[in-house]
Amino acid sequence: MSSRYLRHLPIFLLLLALMGLSGFGAHRIAQQLGLSDLQATGLHRLDLYTASLEREIGKYAFLPGTLGLERDVLDLLKHPVDSKLTPQVNAYLEQLNERAGTLSIYVIDTAGHVVATSNWRRADSFLGEDLSFRPYFRDAIDSGSGRFFGIGTTRGEPGYYLASTLADDSRTLGVAVIKVSLEQLEKSWSTVEAPAMVTDENGVVILGSVADWKFTTLRPLDDATRRAFDQTQQYNRRALKPLGLKEIRELDHGARLVSISKTLPEIVSVYPVAGRFLAQARPLPGTPWTLTVLSHLEQVDEIAQSRATVAVVGAAFLFMLGLMLDERRRHLKDRLAAREALQQAHDELERKVEERTADLSAANHLLQDEIAERIRAERTLRAAQDELVQAGKLAVIGQLSTGIAHELNQPLAALRTLSGNGVRFLDRGDLATTRSNLERIAQLVDRMGRITGQLRAFARKSTGQLQPVALCHALDNALALLDPRLTQANAEIRRHCPLPEPFALCDANRLEQVLINLIGNALDAMHDQPAPCIELGCESVGQVARLSVRDHGPGLDEAALSHLFEPFFTTKEAGVGLGLGLAISAGIVRDFGGTLSGTNHPEGGALFTLDMPLCEAQNHE
Repeated sequence: MSSRYLRHLPIFLLLLALMGLSGFGAHRIAQQLGLSDLQATGLHRLDLYTASLEREIGKYAFLPGTLGLERDVLDLLKHPVDSKLTPQVNAYLEQLNERAGTLSIYVIDTAGHVVATSNWRRADSFLGEDLSFRPYFRDAIDSGSGRFFGIGTTRGEPGYYLASTLADDSRTLGVAVIKVSLEQLEKSWSTVEAPAMVTDENGVVILGSVADWKFTTLRPLDDATRRAFDQTQQYNRRALKPLGLKEIRELDHGARLVSISKTLPEIVSVYPVAGRFLAQARPLPGTPWTLTVLSHLEQVDEIAQSRATVAVVGAAFLFMLGLMLDERRRHLKDRLAAREALQQAHDELERKVEERTADLSAANHLLQDEIAERIRAERTLRAAQDELVQAGKLAVIGQLSTGIAHELNQPLAALRTLSGNGVRFLDRGDLATTRSNLERIAQLVDRMGRITGQLRAFARKSTGQLQPVALCHALDNALALLDPRLTQANAEIRRHCPLPEPFALCDANRLEQVLINLIGNALDAMHDQPAPCIELGCESVGQVARLSVRDHGPGLDEAALSHLFEPFFTTKEAGVGLGLGLAISAGIVRDFGGTLSGTNHPEGGALFTLDMPLCEAQNHE
């Protein structure tokens, strides 16, 4: 194991110990708090279950004694043999049993024989049975009353027996017995939040909210107890298997932690019936029974587990935070030491800087002078470039001057003729003809104004500011300026402009200069053709506005392609051009943030393409 891991091993072990202690402590505390809350809830449930059981039994407690008020019952007990009162008393008990909702009502003489019963009509009637062995009969004879839970020996039906002696003024005549079913009470318990059960003095479950718990035992039964059960037939020879309840430990206030093992097949219930429980028991007044409420610990365990997990994560977080703070403290200490060393080095450096400041000051002055000189040179170069662009415009105007002069001569000659005719028609009094001549003169003047206006707009210096420019409109302006030359050359123009037309971010005046130069070069390339053809197009490709100029001439050779945009390179004859047009045009397009490229079209002729930034706003006045 490396020394690095050995160095961090104690910290790792300390972290594990802290996480373990935190989780264990949080689990114990959460479990204790959960058990306290569960105990309070269990006591409340005990009160509710006790009250419901006492209320259910109390409804019938008075009933056995009321039979002593019935004269026919007492007369039957005085003369039980060959008494004509038996059918009458049987009918009375049958009617009383139906009204009271009990399982059965019967009367026993002092010898233990049933002399009258509510179920006298049934084949398995109690009539004539010897029940002297039943504990409730013996208790009633001895003390005047008896209570007993057991399973009937005749029909095997479990119930609660309430017995009371019947006597006249001088002696005990017999015992009245009421058998009550507690099944309805058990059904109401099966819908509550926690299971409950009632055990008798022998530890046998006689009532329970879980059906499979009934007639099981909380503790093992010895042989003597089982022989006593066989004699009294209290449970009618039921197997009385153990419930499987084991005590884990005792808690305060008589509560216990117990566990109940799972049964196969597993019991289907609305609440858990196996696992760990909090058991809280209470004796039922007036009976030897014990009521036990079992609260499952699943929710308490889940809460304790979640809080233990939070405690473990919190402990790990605090431990890591402590390590980070300690690391930060050591880091600050190292930084302070480094700062002191740095300060010493800084002081030494300051001294050396002061020594060299004088030398650097002089050098700085020289550098500033050099920078100022470079700025002046750049400004001069920019001015020269602007002058060169302007000179290029004037050169274009010079090339167009012949055609423009021809365009202006025709209107001027027409003006001279129309004005002379107008004077003569005016002398003759022909006002209609005079007005017609004046209107034609106005149209010619407008035409000459448009020609000179286009030349004036093209010739002025551009501001250089970029703004949205309609590409189709720029093409039309360039074609208007070149119209005399195009007409003279008999050139065919194929113009392709989409709708809506694209807008590019550029300078309109300079863009028209580039287009005039490219269209003029295309005419020069086809000077020996009788019907030259030029294709012009514009489109938007993504975020790029594209203009294309294609001629149908011989195209560009390899030398021209390799030196196309170099200054003073030209393929024209000597004296025709200086070779600056394409170089100036490429510079103008670069100022727009675009590119100008030239190549040969696959179908023949040269193709020049202008790519410029597309303007987002396509609608401009």
